[in-house]
Amino acid sequence: MRRTDGAKTEWAVSTEQVPYPAAVAVMEARALAIAEGRAGEMVWLLEHPPLYTAGVSAKAADLLAPGALPVFESRRGGQYTYHGPGQRVGYVMLDLTARRRDVSAFVRALEAWIIDALAAFNVKGELRPGRVGVWVDRTAAGGPPREDKIAAIGVRLRRWVSFHGISLNVAPDLAHFDGIVPCGLREHGVTSLVDLGFPVTLYEADAALKAGFERVFGAVTEAGTPDLD
Repeated sequence: MRRTDGAKTEWAVSTEQVPYPAAVAVMEARALAIAEGRAGEMVWLLEHPPLYTAGVSAKAADLLAPGALPVFESRRGGQYTYHGPGQRVGYVMLDLTARRRDVSAFVRALEAWIIDALAAFNVKGELRPGRVGVWVDRTAAGGPPREDKIAAIGVRLRRWVSFHGISLNVAPDLAHFDGIVPCGLREHGVTSLVDLGFPVTLYEADAALKAGFERVFGAVTEAGTPDLD
């Protein structure tokens, strides 16, 4: 899903944890600037402190541990999700007018991006009909079927510019997912690269994500981290 004009996307990485409200403010301002032609596209990789977000389809019953962690309402699609240290969040601010005005194709491209990045670590990411996100088959030989989610996708579009994005579980505290029903799916688990036995660092995950993004969406150019003030 490349740009028709070949323009590069700014690629920014924050090395410190970013508060969720500050990140949302930056995203919304940048998305508006892109829509108005005042700024170029950006992908912003970061970590949040431990928290839950409630997407526009979140159900109160899916918050299993009220008060355990801060909860923020989000304008992205989807239900409850967890963000925290060891999870790489990628906020994706792309202009679909310059690419392709097709929401389904955009989500498929995000999934393809994650699957490409996972392949760098010999992890086979898979898709499931009716379920957004990327999954890993963990069925043991002779055992019952089992699959865990390793990456979530939740996006919003305004004037055909995207914001919010993806989250890839590299080495988060998976116990924090017990406080919610992740994405409203009670019958499936959550995993991470480290949980699967791959001692991947965030730096290594970032390199795989960058390479995968360029293969799916086009070239990037390094950018400074957004100003949170």
